[in-house]
Amino acid sequence: MTLIVQKYGGTSVGSVERIEAVADRVAKHHNAGEQLVVVVSAMSGETNRLLGLATSILDDPTPRELDIMMSTGEQVSMALLTMALHKRGVGAVSLNGSQVRILTDDSHTKARIKDIDSRRISSELESRHVVVVAGFQGVDEAGNVTTLGRGGSDTTAVALAAALKADECQIYTDVDGVYTTDPRVVDGAKRLEKITFEEMLEMASMGSKVLQLRSVEFAGKYNVPLRVLSSFDDGPGTLITMDEDNEMEAPQIAGIAFNRDEAKLTVVGVPDTPGMAYEILGPIGEANIEVDVILQNTGDCGKTDFTFTVARNDLAAAEKIVAAQTERLGAVEWSSDSHIAKVSVVGVGMRSHAGVAATMFRSLADVGVNILMISTSEIKISVIIYEKFLELAVRALHSGFGLDDEED
Repeated sequence: MTLIVQKYGGTSVGSVERIEAVADRVAKHHNAGEQLVVVVSAMSGETNRLLGLATSILDDPTPRELDIMMSTGEQVSMALLTMALHKRGVGAVSLNGSQVRILTDDSHTKARIKDIDSRRISSELESRHVVVVAGFQGVDEAGNVTTLGRGGSDTTAVALAAALKADECQIYTDVDGVYTTDPRVVDGAKRLEKITFEEMLEMASMGSKVLQLRSVEFAGKYNVPLRVLSSFDDGPGTLITMDEDNEMEAPQIAGIAFNRDEAKLTVVGVPDTPGMAYEILGPIGEANIEVDVILQNTGDCGKTDFTFTVARNDLAAAEKIVAAQTERLGAVEWSSDSHIAKVSVVGVGMRSHAGVAATMFRSLADVGVNILMISTSEIKISVIIYEKFLELAVRALHSGFGLDDEED
């Protein structure tokens, strides 16, 4: 019997009417003979409402108590969906994170899953029950409720699929799959039938919001086949798998990802001596600021210019550090710019196709987009450009790599 783990996000369970629609879909799968574990998020807007209540009492809510409160949103969704399944004559049971025993560490609001006891779920499945699980939550060794942080419900679903050795983990959302780029930017964007974990990881890390990076990492680690589907329209969605397409004519590029959440800092005239990069980036890392793209230009006068990018919401903190280090190291000056963006071409086909970089740079040059910084990996090339040229660049690259939908 096929075992499927399905996950429904906040928009999919955003109202009683939508929960009823999810129940219809789940009942259809159940009646077709599938074993089903269904993971649900809180109803859309509920998590923010609960957080607002907490911050109305304390500006910085106590993490343990915050987790207890925030976990209730998913429990409401799971109970309502289970009731809707009962209404349809489907045997179903709801379980929260502690009832399943999704064991986590004790890092409240951002816990990591350590282990899952699958015996309770397996027993319910053997009784032909649909098991509805509250996403986003677990319990630590001391029995305290914990939450998994951003993307927690996706992570719950993938972790359960791994523990149960499910045939597939299906993520239902408000889009019908993974596209070659954002359809709101490029009219001719195509839905991908299949994409590898490596490509999806790069797409997610570069700004694609279809799946949370953490859940893709988890799925890749345990080789859990993932499928992204629409909650509102039937269709095959996009399968995310370990298998690479070995066809001779496999495409060079799977898609174009972009991220507006970028800012860059430049330190000019840094003494060109060993350890200078650490002197700048060490304090940045100690401040828990993630650095993305790094560029170093060494001149002929014993001086070097050092540029790196961070998330925009980290810019103010990074500026203070850079200002202090510029003075301490005797550098000439520093500057920052928050009007930049990152565009990336992603594809495992780069391993076997030459000329990807040339095509990328030519496509951008043809539309007059200047490149500020370049970063590469085995299956990705990223460039930093001025944000005002972002959509122009994405359209040019999408067309330049032949990704436009032929029907459009």
